[in-house]
This record gives sequence, C-alpha cells and structure tokens, in this order.
Amino acid sequence: MLARSELRQSSCLSFSAFILFAVFAFTLGGCKAHESATANGLTPVRLQLDWYPQPEHGGFFTAALQGYYKAEGLDVTLLPLPQYGSVAQLVSTGKADFGLGSSDQILEWDSNGLPLIAVAATMQHDPQAVMVHKNSPVHDFKDLEGHTIAAQTGATWLKYVVSRYNLHEVRQIQSTLSIANFLADPNYIQQIFITSEPFFAKQAGADVRTFLISSSGYDPYRVQFTNRDFVAQHSDVVAKFVRASVRGWQEYLRNPGPTNEYLLKLNPALNPTQEAYTAQALRDGGFITGGDLSGAQTGRMTAARWQTSYEQLKSLGILHGPIEPSTAYSLKFVP
Repeated sequence: MLARSELRQSSCLSFSAFILFAVFAFTLGGCKAHESATANGLTPVRLQLDWYPQPEHGGFFTAALQGYYKAEGLDVTLLPLPQYGSVAQLVSTGKADFGLGSSDQILEWDSNGLPLIAVAATMQHDPQAVMVHKNSPVHDFKDLEGHTIAAQTGATWLKYVVSRYNLHEVRQIQSTLSIANFLADPNYIQQIFITSEPFFAKQAGADVRTFLISSSGYDPYRVQFTNRDFVAQHSDVVAKFVRASVRGWQEYLRNPGPTNEYLLKLNPALNPTQEAYTAQALRDGGFITGGDLSGAQTGRMTAARWQTSYEQLKSLGILHGPIEPSTAYSLKFVP
C-alpha cells in the first residue's frame, strides 16, 4: 500500500515551503510545548503525519485548533514527514508517539519485527483509486489485462488484483508525483487518491473515470497507530488522543471551513477550491464515517476486517514472518 509521500502530486512543496510548515507545526506544539508540559499541566504528544498538511488530515488539525486535544489534557504536535522519512521507523523508535498509515502496512511492518499497533481507524476505506480517461476501454480491474498502469513498484493492492482476476499481462511502471503523463496520453492509467488527482485532471480539461481499489475486495483501513510500549505505559493518553481525534473528524466533516483556511497557511500548494473538493469527496465517499453518515462509526475497526487483510497478505506471500493478526490492533479505544 502506498504512503501519501509516494504518490501525492497536489501538495508537493519546495524545501522552503516545507520549512514554512515546520514553523507552523512548531507553533501548534513543538519543542516549547514539551518544555512547558509540566507547567501547563498538559501531556505532550507527537503525531507524525504521512505527508504535508492537507484536508485528508483535517480532523487532526480541527482537534488541535478547536481545543479538543487540550480539553483531554494533551498538547499535540502535528509533525511534517521528513524528506525520505518513514512513519513506521519514527513511531517504532519513539521519535513520534502516533503515526498515520494503513492496516495492511501495520500487518506487514509487524511481520518485519516492528512493534506497532493500530488504535483507531482514520478512514473506514482507503481513497486510493485507479484513474482512466473517459473513453478508456478499462472499466474494471479485470480490464487491466494487457494494459500498463502507473503505480508504486511492488504495490500490494496490484498484486492482489492480478491474483484475484487471474491477470497475466499487466505491465507496471513507476508512478510519479504528477498527472502530466496522464494528461498527455489518452491511454494512460494511473493510481491516484480519489480525493485529489481527479480535481486537477478536470481542472486541466480531462474527462476521467475512477474506480476505488477497495471495490476490488482489497479494503484496508487507514489508521492511527503507536508502538506497543506506548500503549502499555500510556493507555490513558492513547484513549484521550483517539477520543479527541474522533471528535475532530466529526467536526471537520460538519464544518471544514475554519480548518481549511488554516491549512492554506501551512501548505501554499493548496487552494480553497481544491480543499472544498477534497472535503466534499471525503464526505460523499464515506471514507471517514463508512456507511453511517451520522459519524457514529468514525474511528471504529472490526476484527473481521483485520482478519481479511491478514489472510489476503498471507496468501500473497507479503508477510515476512509469523504474526498473530490480533496483536496488530486494539479495539478498546473506540467503543
């Protein structure tokens, strides 16, 4: 499964813009918050993002801006992903307390010996999808036979699709942080985030169709995770962080405007129209809430979904060592 840092083109920043975000992140929490934690009575917590700030992180920024973390006694710092940084390594080594990833990644990382555990679902379904031109003969995953797709080398979801649909002639090329090739080639097929790339393609005048990777049956959660030692030693902090984050996502979906305005200051590659598109796509697709638009399912996970992901990865030979899937997640933090 792709991390955002491996795919997103819409929020790609220059180094100077990256530094700008780091400065803003510092003002939300950062080192000063850690130094004054005892004085202000708040527990410092570091959340490692998986990309630059964007509406797909909206619930976490909302929880910070609206004081939901502070109401739980937490001083949360939202950290930008360093260039070439690994969220898994940063969290497993204690350089961050929480990170963002996907449930299939957690299973694979755990099989590689990283002591990570998912504590809540950020998204009930992953917004990654395949984008084709309107007149493309590809209408479903089975139609990829004989075609070339731009995707991450070794993408797990593509291995699943090839196996499930018994495909033999699917050529894969490396995805780029751009839709330029897509716009130039009417036969181009590209892996994208449905909350982002279609917006830019349509802005450029392209008629596109998309189909979600989750519709193939490969349907991991996007999750918030930490390491097992942190859960064992700070279970109360985990519960507070999850509770405030769920509340933040519920509020962001209800009223994304204030958070989107703040995100514009953090990420100069964003624009208000793009942000509105992404927020609406998150709502319409039920990515955060699942099928229950009331928001009651926000954050929830099930053992059955985790078991399915485990069996899929196991059948594909993705897992590198023995693992008990129930050790990769905890259901106690979201009732």
